[in-house]
Amino acid sequence: MHKTSEWLLSFSSDSEKLNTKSLGIEGFRPCTKIAVTGGKGGVGKTSIALKTAQELAKAGHRTLLIDCDSNLSNTAIKLGLPLDNKFEKLLSAEATFEEALIQQGNFHLLPACNGSIQVFENRLNFDEIIIDIISSHEHEYDYILLDCPAGVSRESLTLNAFCDYRWVVVTPDKSSITDSYSLVKLLSSRFGIKENHLVVNMVQNEKQYQKVVHTLTETIENFLGVKTEIIGGIQKVEISAEGFDTFFLSETKTQWQKNFVKLLYGFTEKFGGPMAAQLKSNSLMAHEQDVH
Repeated sequence: MHKTSEWLLSFSSDSEKLNTKSLGIEGFRPCTKIAVTGGKGGVGKTSIALKTAQELAKAGHRTLLIDCDSNLSNTAIKLGLPLDNKFEKLLSAEATFEEALIQQGNFHLLPACNGSIQVFENRLNFDEIIIDIISSHEHEYDYILLDCPAGVSRESLTLNAFCDYRWVVVTPDKSSITDSYSLVKLLSSRFGIKENHLVVNMVQNEKQYQKVVHTLTETIENFLGVKTEIIGGIQKVEISAEGFDTFFLSETKTQWQKNFVKLLYGFTEKFGGPMAAQLKSNSLMAHEQDVH
């Protein structure tokens, strides 16, 4: 039986907690698995997943980012890398996992496909494929991040539930807030998920940020009984669409960049994980450079 099937059979719809660690191999170092997700597309989810993975890697930790949009993968595009069919070859066993990876030091990226006829016609259970990949290789990494497709498809919900943490990315937009609530509701009712994390992207000011946080967290708590941990807000940048990814993924030590690192440090400091100390060091170094 596949490890995915074992995991799916290990809980019922009223489970209080999923034991995803049970799929690990005894003796290997623990790997933290984070799903970067959202109810609505266009909220900056992929850019946040990429930026987070890069910062984790810069902090000295082996990090894998998996693009879980099976046939509309765009992580490689955002990095300015050419598209290829290596993931399709991985699915057909014509390529190994290592051959399908894009490797940049500690940062590893597993892109999916772009308009693959094979993926479209075969109607693969993509969530099971991804979980089996994670289960086979998680001992090689400190962190594995999933850039999950927006929405509430069965595959996306399963991948969200499988991870240790879910970062729900939302913008100050009614449809984004409503769709994120629906995502949390289905994760709770179907998989028993009782805790998620919130990232508010494209924030214009503190008042707007607090309003989004209050509206969403209070509604989720009152109607679903689900806890929402706040990671923080990301300020909206007035920049052209063409130049956004270049700015977002830049290593330049701007105030925006330092704020993003602090946001990650706050998460790791509170919830553990191996990168907290190094992120704090990176943030302090950036501050010292500004002072001098």
